[in-house]
Amino acid sequence: MSRALILGARSAIAQAIARRLAAKGWDLILAARNCTQLQPLASDIELRQDRSVSLWEFDAADFDSLEELPAQVSETCGDFQLVVLVFGYMGDQLRVRGDTGELERTLTTNFTGAAIVLSHLANYLEGLEGIDGPAGIIGISSVAGDRGRQSNYVYGAAKGGLSIFLQGLRNRLAATAVHVLTVKPGFVDTPMTEGLDGLFLVASPERVAADIIKAFENRRNVLYTPWFWRYIMLAIRLVPERLFKKLKL
Repeated sequence: MSRALILGARSAIAQAIARRLAAKGWDLILAARNCTQLQPLASDIELRQDRSVSLWEFDAADFDSLEELPAQVSETCGDFQLVVLVFGYMGDQLRVRGDTGELERTLTTNFTGAAIVLSHLANYLEGLEGIDGPAGIIGISSVAGDRGRQSNYVYGAAKGGLSIFLQGLRNRLAATAVHVLTVKPGFVDTPMTEGLDGLFLVASPERVAADIIKAFENRRNVLYTPWFWRYIMLAIRLVPERLFKKLKL
């Protein structure tokens, strides 16, 4: 039986992914802080999709708990073959320049905690015997990590680090049954982006989730979603630095 562990399951993208996985026959473990708030979603999926859904209290900043997480989740909820890492923190991009706490939270949530928990989960998945069906890691990074821009360079640096980490993890696990997908969404209509200035070409969580599941099933390595962000970011990366410094991006 296929089971997926979704980290950061309270996000809009995570919940859209959860529904799509359940529709495809996956049982679910929804992990997040204050995970009891996910009970209505869990009950709805169990009722409509007839899938098993477990809840798990999870905090990526609690580093001491992350090493034991895979074994504890497996023992309590059953073996899982897919990890979907969706959590992240945008924060106030002006405040982060001078507020150490905000800076630490942005870097810790988007990179350090993600890298630590994925390291231990990768070891768990690699050690599974006789994996039945697709196995892998889906990591949600961001187009913000493709180039440092004055508007969000701290967030972008953390997401850029996560993208490189996932790339290395994919290379390490290439000879195993565990596939690693890096997802780089553009602007998505979620509470994290609500009220931000300069948003354009905003996608729905449902569209992004559909792209992600399709890309994983096709064993894609990197997904820009929606698709046109690949070309937007290519253009941004190609701007010479002497010109880029003059842009207000």
